[in-house]
Amino acid sequence: MSRIGRAPITIPAGVEVQVDEHNHITVKGPKGSLERTLVPQMKVNIEAGVIHVTRPDDTKENRSLHGLTRTLIDNMVVGVTHGFEKKLEINGVGYRAAKEGKNLVMNLGYSHQVIVPETEDIQIDVPDANHVVIKGIDKQKVGQFAAEVRGKRPPEPYKGKGIKYDYEVIRRKEGKTGAK
Repeated sequence: MSRIGRAPITIPAGVEVQVDEHNHITVKGPKGSLERTLVPQMKVNIEAGVIHVTRPDDTKENRSLHGLTRTLIDNMVVGVTHGFEKKLEINGVGYRAAKEGKNLVMNLGYSHQVIVPETEDIQIDVPDANHVVIKGIDKQKVGQFAAEVRGKRPPEPYKGKGIKYDYEVIRRKEGKTGAK
């Protein structure tokens, strides 16, 4: 049986979880509310503040969906209690970011500024000119938004200029004259 799928999910205080028919799950907490419809094969049971996910049989598809379903529910519970964040670093001479109103304005070496608007479920923080923090309650939306911001100027391998995640390591290459 799936080790991840077998693990129970404890519901923290202040979080309300509802499972409707067709596996439509609603999780409400202090930071907001999330909804998701999961695959109908998985059985989601709530007993005494603990969520258990079970699968009907051991077919390959159900085994793979078992852990996925449990992880999606756990991410919803963590999102409405703590939230998720991605940290980005901007490296390069003259590269910087600033927050103007609800927009992230970045100078990335182009002839124009790159402007990314903040959405209703994503908050953007700019602690200093070279760091951007993206926060939200939905892990998937936070990751997608961070990937889109990083895609405006991905890091290049020669000088390391561009936008990278704070944990990302850029493998550097030697230039043309490096072979001498």
